[in-house]
Amino acid sequence: MIGGMRRLCLLLALLASGHAAPALEMQDRLQFFATCAGRLSALMEHQWLFGGPESERTQMQRAAMLDLVTAIMPPGSGRQVLHTRIVAKQAQGALLTRATFNSDPADAAWALRQSTILIAQCTSLLPNMRQPRQTDDKLHALGTDWP
Repeated sequence: MIGGMRRLCLLLALLASGHAAPALEMQDRLQFFATCAGRLSALMEHQWLFGGPESERTQMQRAAMLDLVTAIMPPGSGRQVLHTRIVAKQAQGALLTRATFNSDPADAAWALRQSTILIAQCTSLLPNMRQPRQTDDKLHALGTDWP
């Protein structure tokens, strides 16, 4: 019951804050939230591999996104939602790998920028969660730095 109430409060806060675009239909929101949950999963695992306490913040953001998914997911849509999360996680993981292990500095920088933009699009919708500062450090630019 507490988890359900938490999800409802988070969804209501998001909708009331004006962060959720009113033009988005519920299915579009579900797709977006599921995609963000996948992206945040990839970032969290990347942070686990390379150390640092940033993974705890990402884990909280991912949990909040999963709460949003659960709050609006219609019955019978679990397989499609899981598919969306997995595809997004794989794509984000590919960007993070490309940014981290690339021998072409320009391409690595591009992958890092794309990864940062995608994560920022997701985390900017979460109420009471501040955006990270932009820094030159690779991991910090991936959304892992507290202001």
